[in-house]
Parts: sequence; C-alpha cells; structure tokens
Amino acid sequence: MARTRATASIPVRRLHRVAVVALMVGLAGTGALFMTATPAHADEKPTATADTPAITSMWAWGNSVDPAADNRGLGQAELAPAALASFAQAHSLTSVYLSVPWAADQGAIGTWLADSVDALHAVGVRVSALGGDASWLSNPALVAQWITDARGAADFDAVQLDVEPWAGQAQADFATITPEYVALLHAAKTAAGPLPLGADLPWWLTTVPSGDATVFNALLPSLDSVAIVAFADHAAGPDGIVALATPAATAVSAAGKPFTIGVETDTPEVAGGPQFTFADDGEATLVIETDAVRDAFARTAGYHGVTVEHVRSWIALLG
Repeated sequence: MARTRATASIPVRRLHRVAVVALMVGLAGTGALFMTATPAHADEKPTATADTPAITSMWAWGNSVDPAADNRGLGQAELAPAALASFAQAHSLTSVYLSVPWAADQGAIGTWLADSVDALHAVGVRVSALGGDASWLSNPALVAQWITDARGAADFDAVQLDVEPWAGQAQADFATITPEYVALLHAAKTAAGPLPLGADLPWWLTTVPSGDATVFNALLPSLDSVAIVAFADHAAGPDGIVALATPAATAVSAAGKPFTIGVETDTPEVAGGPQFTFADDGEATLVIETDAVRDAFARTAGYHGVTVEHVRSWIALLG
C-alpha cells in the first residue's frame, strides 16, 4: 500500500495475498488458527453487547477537493465534509480515520481537512489523521513533518499510521524492518505530542518471529491503539476473522490498550480475491458476520468494534 509523500492516493492494502494464504493453510494444518477471543475477567462488564453497533469506525481514504483547486484533490463527493458526517452519524460510528496528504496545512486540502474534522466532531465522531509511506522507515523525520502539518491543519483527536513496508514482498526482511518501524513509531509519538498514536497492523505479524516474541509484539509497546487488519468475508472457521484476529487481540488486550478489527468492502480485484472482502457478499452478510465478530470479542478488554475499509466501497456495497 505504498503512497507518495507529495500526493494523495488510495492504498492497495493487499499484504502479498499469496504468502498470506499459504500461511493460513499451514497454520490451519497445525490447528493454530482454531482459537477463540480471550475473555475479560469474570467481574468485568462486556465492552460490547447485542445492542451495540458492530461497526464503530471506518477508514476514509481520499478527499472531495477539486483537482483544479489543488493537485492533491480527488473530487470524491462521498468525502465532502457534510457527506462524511452524515454517513458516520447514520451508521452510528464513533471514530473515523481520515486520510491526510503531505503538506496538509496548505491549500484547499487544508481547508477540506479542517471542515471535515469540524463536521465529524459536530456529530460526536472522533477523528484520527490517517497516513503513511514505507519510505518513512528510512527517514523518520518525514513522519514527524507529516504529523506536524496534520496537527496544523485540523483539530485531530489522534494519529493513525498505515505503513506497510512488507507489501509486495514475498520475503520481507523483518530483521531490518522491525527496528526501523520501532524507530518510526518513536518519532511519530514525539511529533504527535498529546495525541494518541495508533496503527493498522495485519493479523499475521503475530506469526513472524522477532527476538523472543513476534513483530506484532515488538511494535505494540510504541502504540496507544491498534486496528487489527483481518480481512476475510466470514467470522467463523480457521480462516475467519475471529481466528485470524484473536492472537493480536489477545496481545493488545493484555497490554491494556484499545483495538478494533478491520474488515474489507472493496472489490475482489482490489482485495486480492473474493474471500478477503464483503463486496460481493452484500450488506446482509456484512451485518451478520460483523455482528458475529462483535459477539466473539464482546468480553475482551479493549475491544472497540469493527472498522470498515473503506467509506466509498462501503457506500457502493450498500447500493
């Protein structure tokens, strides 16, 4: 999902699907994916109930800015401030990850960001500045500058990083990636100041060794929250959302931090196959399966619902 620093683009979050499928098959053969969500202590109240909306947040990639007014503009009407706020309110969302281009405090993009954050705040929605680029790992000063500009553009509540240096690589060099990513997170946390720092992390990082633990565990201490990317079109089973997300959810919960579970609604072509997205399954299936995810994690401390990737494809799915 590489992005350039100078322009806004919609990410292709596909996480080298062939390798991921092979990993799932191998783990299923050992029984490692047959897991259930870790319950909270017996005296704790559930963090979600059957009356709680399953989907609580979404990724909002893109913008509604006219390209003629700003070369970063994408002219996407669904991302207009009023439209974003209306959609979030209609679907009882509590949080939106709003994509932020480079030099966010300049030009028409800056105005759009400020107006979007204000509109979402007006309907009670928390807004995180969303962005990332794999090239930032080799130069953490870039993430610091991006966050500084984002904070100057709008009154964000948090920062959400989406940095995928492993994307498109059959054999990613995690011996190099992991310490660089940790350094990036430290730079980001300093630049974020009082704003909480979150990140989008794929479930399978819990299967990649790093020292005595995993890459996921290595990154977690530097984060205040995690959106666990667990793209599948069903909740149950060894390759379902619950089994995929459980090890990561267990780790985040044990660390006393909040998390959400990410699901996909983009086209099968973009998602890497129909098994990774709800786009070809329809609204009813999305509701049923995300309700099942909510029920599975309801008693897991720190669980904050399901996050949908992404607003425009979700609107298309709803018809």
